[in-house]
Amino acid sequence: MLSRLNRFLCTAFFLWFCLFPVFDGSFWVNHAWASEEQILDLSPSPETLSADNPVSETDDSDPETVGDDGSVSEEGAGTGHIAMDVADDDAYDFDQDEEWYETQGNSSTIADPIEPFNRAMYHFNDKMYYWVLKPVATGYKAVVPELVRVGVKNFFTNLAFPIRFTSSVLQANFKGALRETGRFAINTVWGLAGFLDPASMSGNLFPKDDADLGETFGIWGIGQGIYIVWPVIGPSSLRDTFAAVGEYFLYPPSYLRPWYVSTGLRSYQIINDTSFRLGDYEALVGAAIDPYLAIRDFYTQYRTSKIENKRKKLASPEP
Repeated sequence: MLSRLNRFLCTAFFLWFCLFPVFDGSFWVNHAWASEEQILDLSPSPETLSADNPVSETDDSDPETVGDDGSVSEEGAGTGHIAMDVADDDAYDFDQDEEWYETQGNSSTIADPIEPFNRAMYHFNDKMYYWVLKPVATGYKAVVPELVRVGVKNFFTNLAFPIRFTSSVLQANFKGALRETGRFAINTVWGLAGFLDPASMSGNLFPKDDADLGETFGIWGIGQGIYIVWPVIGPSSLRDTFAAVGEYFLYPPSYLRPWYVSTGLRSYQIINDTSFRLGDYEALVGAAIDPYLAIRDFYTQYRTSKIENKRKKLASPEP
């Protein structure tokens, strides 16, 4: 396992040192390591939607929806945007056509200098999902009752306590670290090693928190870096890649020997988690003009939103 980790790190540093001279350093300073506050919002500005702006002759809007005063009626409002329902009932609005963002004055929110490599990895992962992961997860869902699958999910969530605890401490969120300790103790002792979740029955006393090291780095002000799609692992960023290396050493199953025991346990966790999200990936890529861009934008905006929400939560005093 350590040799595989070394190869992983060597590959990451190889890409970094090979690509840095290509852009003479200025590209990375201006784009790759921009802080989260410098990332532009993808939504159109109020000036863009103002009725004072005339409609161009090349506008794709339906002529019948444009009033005599130049305003757009409700029938034409919102066209060109797609709203998708994703896991945990979160909704994400996006337009998959990158040219639309450019016409609104907004480009990609993350640097993607290795797009050919990323697209190749995306297609590889796409085939892996449809040919391997989805059939296995579908059969697993049909055989294993939901109650058991929820218990397995709770067990792996409980095992990841060191990641959440360390991230909370590094964020100076000591109350969150204390709550994580309480959740871990209660669920381990009274929750049958974490298969049950009695801590959630306490209401707001021990709320769930999915803190991670990538989120911590973002709160520290470290930019996302470049966009990277890893085989099997999926979409990531340079910042989240280094965070994943740290989380590897914080996750207890990583120390199981021989190596195929920890690998098999992690594979089982992925299959169990996927059984709850069947259909989400298909909905995301099925309506996209360019599925690669849709996933890249979704991942980038999800991580940015998560970090900003946590930063606001830490800044506001708790009652």
